[in-house]
Amino acid sequence: MPDAIIETPLPVNEPINSYEPGCTMREALKAELARQRGDAVEIPLVIGGRRIETGDTVDITEPHATANHLGTCHMGGAEHVDAAADAAAQASPGWSTLPFEERASVFLRAADLLAGPWRDRVNASTMLGQSKTAFQAEVDAACELIDFFRFNVAFARQLMAIQPQSAPGMWNRCEYRNLEGFVFAVTPFNFTSIAGNLPTAPALMGNVALWKPATTSLASAWQVMQLLEAAGLPDGVINFLPGPGATIGDPALARPDLAGVHFTGSTGVFQGMWRTVGNNIQNYRTYPRIVGETGGKDFIFAHPSADVDALVTALVRGAFEYQGQKCSAASRAFIPRSLWGDVKQRLVAAVPSLAMGDPTDFSNFMGAVIDGKSFANCKRYIDNAQADSKSSVIVGGECDDSAGWFVQPTVIETTDPQAPSLCEEIFGPILTVLPYDDADLDATLTICDEGSPYGLTGAIFAEDRAAVAALSNRLRHAAGNFYVNDKPTGAVVGQQPFGGSRASGTNDKAGSMLNLMRWTSVRTIKETFVPPTHWAYPHMGAP
Repeated sequence: MPDAIIETPLPVNEPINSYEPGCTMREALKAELARQRGDAVEIPLVIGGRRIETGDTVDITEPHATANHLGTCHMGGAEHVDAAADAAAQASPGWSTLPFEERASVFLRAADLLAGPWRDRVNASTMLGQSKTAFQAEVDAACELIDFFRFNVAFARQLMAIQPQSAPGMWNRCEYRNLEGFVFAVTPFNFTSIAGNLPTAPALMGNVALWKPATTSLASAWQVMQLLEAAGLPDGVINFLPGPGATIGDPALARPDLAGVHFTGSTGVFQGMWRTVGNNIQNYRTYPRIVGETGGKDFIFAHPSADVDALVTALVRGAFEYQGQKCSAASRAFIPRSLWGDVKQRLVAAVPSLAMGDPTDFSNFMGAVIDGKSFANCKRYIDNAQADSKSSVIVGGECDDSAGWFVQPTVIETTDPQAPSLCEEIFGPILTVLPYDDADLDATLTICDEGSPYGLTGAIFAEDRAAVAALSNRLRHAAGNFYVNDKPTGAVVGQQPFGGSRASGTNDKAGSMLNLMRWTSVRTIKETFVPPTHWAYPHMGAP
């Protein structure tokens, strides 16, 4: 390609399809859902571009219809981790030295493929494999992943344009190098977009990756892997390694060429990985970059001046969309007693109207939780609340696993600021409300701030502007994504960079330049045009 200063395309957030009755997009998606249901898939490992079938397989079923068999997936082992790391090392020199615009074009093409012919494939696999409604799949698997691909390219270009000053007689510049080694990307079940972003954001910056997808989202992960291949991603740049967590993770973290960890998942798993990296620190060629987002206990805090209609809408949508399985889902709420009677009445009326069932029935608001383990965990918190004298289930609370992993949207009212459902992460459609006396606003803010170890998302509701300022300041460190008069979910790439701190992760803000900075190692270059030819300095001359 001729020399040129390349400007990347201006990214614009992908429009969301509504899938309303009668539209052609709705019918096309339904046809793809039927096709995938009738065509069981067999998913291999992908190492250096080669499909590998190990014979050690797991079944892929629909959480909302566990009798429906979507396919099987081959599981990898330690030998496959080593083979993938070797394949990544072989691919690294060519990929990392490829001009940025050539790497970027792969992901820009992936975005256009996903916006067009691949949209139904990825959305349908997300609906069936992760029990997302059409709308929830659309905003995640299509729109957010498209946005990640397009905005990351623009952010990377902006990052590389950050250059130092040069004094007369010299030229200073910064080169944004790949990390030496591979990035281990460990992705969650709940967002197909996150699964696609965690290995590709480092790859855009010239890195190679080993991608371990969640076992509970293999259908959509496989579609994303094939999408990247169709977009022209070279063999070995991203290696696809499904398998049990420790079976893949332990040998990956033990390798001396581990250069980074890009993780979304549970706090316990992330802390264990960090501990392992620390214990192995003397064995690595370079200090690994550790980036993680690990969940939360997200809150809605209402001031007495809050608008009740807006508050109730945020509670329902924030807590129960995608069965409360968003990292950002509202799981606890603090409502002043002056509003609680009205809010409670409206919740009790609204929650039973949330239709729950198979997401291929587009009239449903919710599907099932992801698996039996999640179902049992949700049921345990509901049972404990029903047995607790300080707590009561005011609506919902039924659990049914006869056909799928269905947990009714549930609201618990408690007077105990230390109630487990108010303090502990549940990751299900359970909202716990602590009503507070209006005069106890300040003390309740302390409970909100200190009652959970997490700090991911949170929202405040107030019409009083002074209250908005006061609550925002008081809860400054309680959430990395903070919302005023809106639900604490739905961050958009390029608009609300996402991430939290405390037990919620390293707050490296996916969907921003801040995240991409972690996947590059800067080399500063100073070139002197006319270098000195003698070692002596002027002050050394004779008087």
